[in-house]
Amino acid sequence: MAETRTCPLCGRAFQPRGRQRWCSDACRLKAFRRRHPPALTEPLPVTPPGRASIVYQCPECERRYLGVQICEDCYTFCRRRGPGGLCPSCDEPVAFADLITPPA
Repeated sequence: MAETRTCPLCGRAFQPRGRQRWCSDACRLKAFRRRHPPALTEPLPVTPPGRASIVYQCPECERRYLGVQICEDCYTFCRRRGPGGLCPSCDEPVAFADLITPPA
């Protein structure tokens, strides 16, 4: 007499070999992944990186913008200076490359 079991994941009937609990390797792996969800290895970023953290400079009036690509005064496209942010003392956009001086 052959014993039949029902797969706890998909509900399909099967004949077990030994102590087999799942009908297939696919169901066995799926059940394992449900029991052991992947852990986050690093925290999620607070703000997604993108245009909001890039400093742009107008080629005509040389005004700088943070995350804005078109100059509000001349209506021309600005050039990318690189990643950066607002200066804590003067609240003006500053690129990281401007803060780093090359060695002499």
